[in-house]
Amino acid sequence: MNGMSGYGNWVAGSKTKWVTLVVWIAVVGALSMLWPSVNSQEMNNASNLPEASQSVRASVVAEREFPAGSGVPALLVWHREGGMSGEDLAHIIAVYSKLEQEPLAHQNYVPPLGKLPPQALRASLSEDGSTLVTPVLFDKTADSNQLGEALTEMKKIINTETGGDPSAAKTESNDLSLRVSGPVGISVDATGLFQNADVSLLIATVVLVLVFLLLIYRSPILALIPLVAVGFAYGVTSPVLGKMAQEGWITVDSQAISIMTVLLFGAGTDYCLFLISRFRQMLKVEEHKGHALLRAITHSSGAIAMSGFTVVLALFALLLAKYGAYHRFAVPFSVSILIMGIASLTLVPALLAIFGRTSFFPFIPRTPQMEAERAKAKGKPAPQPKPVRKKGIGDIVVTRPWAIVGITVVLLGVLASFSSGIKFTYDILSSFPEDMESREGFDLIGTQFSPGELAPAKLMIDTQGKVNGEDIKVVLSSISYIDTVSDPQQGAVNNNILGYDVEFKSNPYSLEAMNHIPALQASVEQALAESGLDNAKDSVWISGQTATQYDTKELGERDTDLIIPVVIGMITVLLLIYLRSVVATVYLVATVILSFFSALGLGWIIIHYLLGADAIQGAIPLYSFVFLVALGEDYNIFMISNIWKKRKVMPLKQAIAEGVNETGSVITSAGLILAGTFAVLASLPIQVLVQFGIITAIGVLLDTFVVRPFLVPAITVLLGRWSFWPGKHQEAEQKQPERAV
Repeated sequence: MNGMSGYGNWVAGSKTKWVTLVVWIAVVGALSMLWPSVNSQEMNNASNLPEASQSVRASVVAEREFPAGSGVPALLVWHREGGMSGEDLAHIIAVYSKLEQEPLAHQNYVPPLGKLPPQALRASLSEDGSTLVTPVLFDKTADSNQLGEALTEMKKIINTETGGDPSAAKTESNDLSLRVSGPVGISVDATGLFQNADVSLLIATVVLVLVFLLLIYRSPILALIPLVAVGFAYGVTSPVLGKMAQEGWITVDSQAISIMTVLLFGAGTDYCLFLISRFRQMLKVEEHKGHALLRAITHSSGAIAMSGFTVVLALFALLLAKYGAYHRFAVPFSVSILIMGIASLTLVPALLAIFGRTSFFPFIPRTPQMEAERAKAKGKPAPQPKPVRKKGIGDIVVTRPWAIVGITVVLLGVLASFSSGIKFTYDILSSFPEDMESREGFDLIGTQFSPGELAPAKLMIDTQGKVNGEDIKVVLSSISYIDTVSDPQQGAVNNNILGYDVEFKSNPYSLEAMNHIPALQASVEQALAESGLDNAKDSVWISGQTATQYDTKELGERDTDLIIPVVIGMITVLLLIYLRSVVATVYLVATVILSFFSALGLGWIIIHYLLGADAIQGAIPLYSFVFLVALGEDYNIFMISNIWKKRKVMPLKQAIAEGVNETGSVITSAGLILAGTFAVLASLPIQVLVQFGIITAIGVLLDTFVVRPFLVPAITVLLGRWSFWPGKHQEAEQKQPERAV
């Protein structure tokens, strides 16, 4: 108690509260001036796959041996309903002639279409003569912003040549339309979605948190305190992460920054509310606001610190990921929560000390004696004392624990059973709005040509001079899932290396096409081995988007299988240290895991059966698990620590009832705010964030309204003194003085 009181005096004493505030202002100001913001250090083209991945090794061979086709393609999809005219083809030829003479920034290669007569180009039209697909290849080193600028410049050239704006024309109209698709178009569109989402996401999150706080506490000052704390935390987090990125210690992308902002507001507000609610309680029994705040800090700081530390460690576990996007989330998320936790334990107490009871204006909490004196001063009768304790959910839990455990476990179990039917997709295009340019271009390709033309695979073999290239082409052409195979091309450095452009019959971003990669590799290796080639396994490479997506899926599944057990293990160890109870730790972890699978199941019901999605993005389970297990355990820690404290001075059932009732309102409000901030993601036009937002928000709500108020305390009632095993706490239940956990 003394240690915590000392810490409280240090950050929120009569003089030190101003020191704390000034220190935060100085730190934010200094860091903002000295170090770059995290947004200025975004890198959206960072590699997600390690160099040892099959597709990465294949791309190295492709760049060396086939440099003309080794760039990243932008596919220009030209279309005119009713058929393209000779004038349209002449315009396209003129555009390519211009691109050849005056290359765009980061342009790698264009086919020599500028030298062809219109009749030769007509042979490449779709069957109905309405559509033509032409490529422009860009350097792999260019990031999405640079590619976007190059595409903008290219469209200016096209507009000048055609005398119109084909990019703006509707694809179903009789005008010439242009849609840029392929890997470049998809990359530029994906980055644009996140960049456009940043500001709207921030505004929506701030407004939502503000509205919730005003509705819950009906105090404008109190509603602003958590937002100010989050603002200060972001003011430190942004330059710290910006400096780390500038030094090359971490890589940050726009997706990580978007979700980090939501996490800061959601989790950060929760930590503030844990302290604010306790302060409000203390002001009703303690006349001196300073003493009330010190008691609030003493009672809640341990749970806040433990909650924050749990989330930080769980997010740090993402460093174990080999897939780049997962790995890049670890440091921004964990550092932001760490800084927010420090702000909750220092800046928020200082702000509450500065405003005191005025924080809750106009509904200011006072002691009964203060209320009586206030009424007397106004010439009114003293208000009647309120009942000491109203019955609440906690009382229902302690009287009907078996029924509650049965009902909640069955409910969560039924929802969890739906998670086994989830289908996953790694198709980034399905994450885009249907009217997005790259998706419209892809739909045209799929309608008029083979979908595989969107992103052909590059198959390369080292013949060692022993294999006939035409024989391999025959083998490839006979494979059922392959649509077309190009003639073999000879390697620029090693003449024995032959390359083939292979188009699949299915969407190259689909799970079906991805699963063809290992089968294709095995088929070619077998053909080479039958031809008498040594080390056939080391003589085949497959590059391209489908191969990359296959490696992405394999690596993502590997990371999920590793990180989920690690997160469970870390949280288990932390709870054991904090609670010193094996039994409580087991059922706290088990209930959060059950809650996670229930959230997945209910999320799948909403996403699949109500919203009509065929599958969810493959990254969702890992992201949702890390957030839900870490954040869900927050509420358990806050409630259980309250029960653990109370059972030292009262019978266990009474401690559970009072602990649940006391923490009910703050955890409910915190859960609503956290779920709301994640639900904001569902308003964005990006399916992966919509799905993540829905599932995470559902998980938070299940924790808030089912697991925390009903299931966990009901299990504690049923286990009784065994909840504390192996600790011997029962004997001390009536003897020990009240102290903070």
